[in-house]
Amino acid sequence: MRSTYTIPVAIVLGGVIVAVAVYFSIARPFPKTSSGTGNPALVRPVGTSDHILGSPTAPVMIVEYSDFDCDYCKGFHAVLHQIIANEGAQGQVAWVFREFPLTEIHANAMKHAEAAECVAKVSGNDAFWKFADVLFANQPVDPSRYWEFAARAGVSGDAFATCFAEAATRVDMRITADRQNALDTGAIGTPYSLILVQGKVPIVIDQAFSYDDLKLLIDQTLGK
Repeated sequence: MRSTYTIPVAIVLGGVIVAVAVYFSIARPFPKTSSGTGNPALVRPVGTSDHILGSPTAPVMIVEYSDFDCDYCKGFHAVLHQIIANEGAQGQVAWVFREFPLTEIHANAMKHAEAAECVAKVSGNDAFWKFADVLFANQPVDPSRYWEFAARAGVSGDAFATCFAEAATRVDMRITADRQNALDTGAIGTPYSLILVQGKVPIVIDQAFSYDDLKLLIDQTLGK
């Protein structure tokens, strides 16, 4: 399941009904090698500036493009934490978080992304993940709570406030680059992820997999 762009209400309601029917009629979602009209091979290489949970040298990289206001993303966020707690502990899998705010349907999506990126800019990777976890746990989030959540992540309130006030010049370029890369690779909604393995075609996951389904796919990717 995923969040996508705005379309008429009648179509949305009809789509929800169809989506629910499909969800319960298919035993297991199928990964793809393409989605939308983009090319998964255009995924930006994982680098030191990325938000990474797990070993940066893991043989399997899950690059997720996500929206903090997307309820399906919230569920998948928890699934990916489970994957990292198990597979990541063995150094086999790493998770890369990239921003894909669906501003067309989520009014605060860009603000949430700016707040998260400011936390990362001010206090680093660990603080980013703590802040991301709190954002998802308290969804939907009123922007007035950013300072409270930043403090929970151990971030200086003054430094965060300065960055957030100047987000247009400090972090928006990164968010825009993440969003464009998602679109370039074929994303049409969230959560949207790519499983990267050296020398192989990226595997597209354009919905929120369950833990069991994602674990099975990772095991197959690792040849287990």
